[in-house]
Amino acid sequence: MAGTPELDTSGQVPECILLAGAHGGVGAALAQTFCARFPQATLLTISRQDIPALSSTHQHLQIALDDPGNVPDIQDWLLRAPLPNWVVNCCGTLHWREHRPEKSLRECDDRAMQHSFSINALTHLHLAQALDPLLKRRTPLTWASLSAKVGSIEDNQLGGWYSYRMSKAALNMLIRNLSIEWGRKLDVCRVVAIHPGTTDTPLSKPFQANLPEGKLFTPELSASRIADVIQNLSDDDNGKLLFWDGSVIPW
Repeated sequence: MAGTPELDTSGQVPECILLAGAHGGVGAALAQTFCARFPQATLLTISRQDIPALSSTHQHLQIALDDPGNVPDIQDWLLRAPLPNWVVNCCGTLHWREHRPEKSLRECDDRAMQHSFSINALTHLHLAQALDPLLKRRTPLTWASLSAKVGSIEDNQLGGWYSYRMSKAALNMLIRNLSIEWGRKLDVCRVVAIHPGTTDTPLSKPFQANLPEGKLFTPELSASRIADVIQNLSDDDNGKLLFWDGSVIPW
């Protein structure tokens, strides 16, 4: 592995950051935030679309993470780069042209459900599969997947949004599993899911009208808060679902 970084046990100042879903609203803002906050760090980005170079050390891979057949290609790309200390996966979807969140059982459709699971959960699984063989026991790892409070089973008081809630709950279980497996494999491991709050991106556009004042955040603000949460993680946070202020959300 070229350029494998050796950090102190905090891992709070990354030498290499891997950001997936870097073309989306929050992902693009996070890329800018990371470049500004950690100018010496290598930034690795992944998305379906190409994005412009953000720094002299920025490397981008244009690939679809929902396709399991791409895992070997992602792993080959990672082998030629520094080993990331931070991995942040922003991949997710709520609606698309043929689909809006379901309000009742009769609106549930298998194809939409499968698409939601593919984007909201399997993109994170596939990235973990690509990274797993490359991990070094003594190199600290921080992994953060952007999840959603509506994926919390205990917090669900309203119902509806079947495919989104179910796929985010699946993502949350993936994070819990990763935190256990990698916690045994690595000396320092912090694997979390983060709820960024409702952010002004295309994902939330159809649902912004009834939001209370002050509950819609800019991508830049959400990105800054997410970076703050990641930078301030402790060992005790491993395996938890966190709000954008770092507080714990029940699974």
